[in-house]
Amino acid sequence: MSQDYHGHEIKEPVGWLDKPKAVRRFFFAVYLICGALLAAEFLLFGVENAHPHPLEESMRFLVYPIYGFISFWFLVLIAKPMRRLLIRPEDYYEGGSDDAE
Repeated sequence: MSQDYHGHEIKEPVGWLDKPKAVRRFFFAVYLICGALLAAEFLLFGVENAHPHPLEESMRFLVYPIYGFISFWFLVLIAKPMRRLLIRPEDYYEGGSDDAE
């Protein structure tokens, strides 16, 4: 895979995430951790919080997924106006003057 591409040599990937076996192990570990946390949630339901928030008492364990969904939905909606505010022109760091060369 080291063919010439517009004068640049393309090298073989060498990172640990480029190996399919390592990726499968990584995802297996992530799924295993998620399963253990889900099992712990159901096993420890009702014992970890002596004084819960009233919203937690009424909705049980749906409070945090709904809160997370609404929070990220808000971030997606605010991203476009925030981009207009924060974006800089392509030559922003060049300074615009020719005597810096």
